[in-house]
Amino acid sequence: MIKGFLFDLDGVIVETAIFHYQAWRKMANDLGFDISEEFNEGLKGISRMDSLNLILEHGNIALSESEKIELATKKNEHYLTLVSKMTADDILPGVKEFFTQIKQTNIKIALGSVSKNAKTILDGVGLINEFEAIIDGTKITKGKPDPEVFLKGAAELGLSPEECLVFEDAMAGVEAGKNAGMKVIGIGNAEVLTKADIVFDGFEGIELTQLLNNFSK
Repeated sequence: MIKGFLFDLDGVIVETAIFHYQAWRKMANDLGFDISEEFNEGLKGISRMDSLNLILEHGNIALSESEKIELATKKNEHYLTLVSKMTADDILPGVKEFFTQIKQTNIKIALGSVSKNAKTILDGVGLINEFEAIIDGTKITKGKPDPEVFLKGAAELGLSPEECLVFEDAMAGVEAGKNAGMKVIGIGNAEVLTKADIVFDGFEGIELTQLLNNFSK
């Protein structure tokens, strides 16, 4: 029986990918090359430093660890400037209604995000109090597809992996959920999220009771 939901943040609850893209692209441009939106899609669900390494590899740029940390910090400062103006209007369609359905059950809710800015974003959009546990980039050492973020989320909820259902929009996140031994709902493109158990375009129209029935057979 499913007793806990673990939500990714970016692309599931809010859409911040465009802000990440703008910040990463500015950094790349400052280094003398460019990244496309298609390239940026491959960074979804990946940690900040792993993303930075992929971008530097793409631009054939070799830097020291201290230089990388300086660049990542600068990128994050630009990103935070962009997301600081986010409000409840930036919550993706259907999310608040889905959370209302969850409140009518005994299902526990946790966040499982590699973002170190997760609490700042959740606070800005007014959702931070919806979660009984928040596992973000400050609490993990391994990025997705490693299952650490979701295993820690389940542990903080006091649940086993088999009792948890993950909501993810990125392939790395779907793989992290499966690697944790959990069922995974994909949010987005079914042709991309091929390893998810079920895929929805978004939260609009998802009926919770019917969804849970799919995992109680």
